[in-house]
Amino acid sequence: MGNQLESPLQRQPGSRHGRYRQFLLGLALAAAACGPAAQSPGPAAGPGEWLEFEGSWNAAGSRHSIPLGEGRAGSIVDLKGSLLLKGPGRPGVGFQSEVIGLVDSATGFQGRSVWTDERGDQVYSELKGEGTAAKNHVTGTVLSGTGRYAGVTGSYEFSWQWVMEGEEGAIHGRAVDMKGRVQPGPAAGGSRR
Repeated sequence: MGNQLESPLQRQPGSRHGRYRQFLLGLALAAAACGPAAQSPGPAAGPGEWLEFEGSWNAAGSRHSIPLGEGRAGSIVDLKGSLLLKGPGRPGVGFQSEVIGLVDSATGFQGRSVWTDERGDQVYSELKGEGTAAKNHVTGTVLSGTGRYAGVTGSYEFSWQWVMEGEEGAIHGRAVDMKGRVQPGPAAGGSRR
């Protein structure tokens, strides 16, 4: 999730204040577009059944890069943002997300993520990506969770786009075409809550 993933059309000129305002406006529009979540319990998942979902993910944070020789760079990224899921199989509606990761322009991206819902329950996942401008595909493996997500497993995928890069390593990006599936753990009683 380093410079290598940036689309040339994603950089936006302007002052730091203007970019911050654009970022906040984008988050507000994303939240407004989703509207209130339906409170229906959703479909029950039987033993071994998978529940599918789609989503949107916006995050901002920082990146620190170092050169690794001619044409190669390494970066560490630290991102925080919001994750909104839709579909009858979603494990939850909205989460605060945090990602830390290492990008090597020659080998790709390795990271870890935690999603925290409104109750404080969390979902943990491992991220791997191709890490180049031409191949920015990222896959996530759901490792487990806490509370109602205890024992959950699954996977998801998306393409990452850098929306804005600011001064001193400030970054903002978003997931495109995010989709996945989960299998509830025993804590969920075999159904999505």
